[in-house]
Amino acid sequence: MPTLEFIDYVPHRAVVNGDTVSWVRDKAIKPINGLPQLFWSDGTPWREANLWARERATPREIKLKTVQDAMRHLHKYAAWLEETEQDWKHFPLEKAKRVLVRWRGELIAQRGDGRLSPSTARERMASTIRFYRFAWVAGFIDKRSPIWQDKQVVLRYFDTVGLERTMGRINADVSIPNVARHGTILEDGLTPLSDKHKIELLTFARDNCSPEINLMLALGFWTGARIGTITDLKVANLVGARQDPMMPGIYLVRCGPGSQPYVRTKFDVKGELLLPAELREDLLFYGFDQRRKKRQAQAAPEHRDLLFLTRFGAPYAEREAYTSPSINQEMRSLRKAALATGLHFMERFQFHDTRATFGTWLMTLCLNEGSVNAALEFVRLAMFHKEVSTTLRYIKFIEENKNKAKYSDAFSRVFIGLRGRLNTQGVTQKVTAHA
Repeated sequence: MPTLEFIDYVPHRAVVNGDTVSWVRDKAIKPINGLPQLFWSDGTPWREANLWARERATPREIKLKTVQDAMRHLHKYAAWLEETEQDWKHFPLEKAKRVLVRWRGELIAQRGDGRLSPSTARERMASTIRFYRFAWVAGFIDKRSPIWQDKQVVLRYFDTVGLERTMGRINADVSIPNVARHGTILEDGLTPLSDKHKIELLTFARDNCSPEINLMLALGFWTGARIGTITDLKVANLVGARQDPMMPGIYLVRCGPGSQPYVRTKFDVKGELLLPAELREDLLFYGFDQRRKKRQAQAAPEHRDLLFLTRFGAPYAEREAYTSPSINQEMRSLRKAALATGLHFMERFQFHDTRATFGTWLMTLCLNEGSVNAALEFVRLAMFHKEVSTTLRYIKFIEENKNKAKYSDAFSRVFIGLRGRLNTQGVTQKVTAHA
């Protein structure tokens, strides 16, 4: 599978001295820390894409994060190219066989079955088109190739004094509109699993996956943690976890700013994961097991404290990337194997759905035990939501899907004492302040 790496780029220029060529530091251009670079699965660089990233990042007119996000989208495209054995320059006269038309169809299919949100599908295609425009201008693609057809779009708007204006815009015919899905959509377009499917998946993963992926899935389902947080957990975070005084069997793991050692969270939101005691025991057993110690021995000093390491001793996700090619590969293998055994719900499953599953379960339990305001604040904190409006979607989703929702007795037993925790936190006033 292709890999996306983030390098520290130091610009150099060629100096010709007689018959020799030497490279010297170009002090007129500032270095770039975290420049994204793509490599195919055989280790060779995708030179055209990497040049595009450097050209966009060098003038400093575009934020580095914007360049990184675009290359993350292109990384997904590169993975699809290798998986389907497509040539990124394949543009025959027959439109249906052109690589960008097929890529567009793949993204629309992922959007349709819930694997991608409409906005992500649109932006992924848009990033791909931006790269191809660069490649076409730079001469990396035959300019006679029928890549796409541009069409003129006229947008109407009103200026600051209320006068109607028009603005012309060029759109490629392979672009994807941001079409909203019907009904309430959870954060990032996630879809929760039913209790039956969750149990089937965890059982299958226990018997067919690596211990690392099995434990990561358990963390996702039982804590709602994002994959970036899960892959940044350290053994010391589990050892230093404290018991919740109101909920026997629940440990609190601090993450985000103030956590020791630091565990990253999206938007740097700080809080505490609600970790069931049995899962904590399993994680600690794994943390001190020989399997992990062998991986730890191969790791660089700055990575040795990580709970999860690949068989080469590398982190599952680099700090800049937040996502993991290693996990994506294992998830594809898991999905393929599960579908072969008849677990058809896995066709649409993505790791992040574990978070939606946890959120709907927890919100349902909280609504049964306390007020709406108390439930909102408690779930917001447990899910590390930056805005309460994101949490509110879970209530709307549950209300729209009451007849579909069935919740596990085992999950409810884990959160014994939830009512007391809700009633003693004084969260109602906090939510009122947000409103």
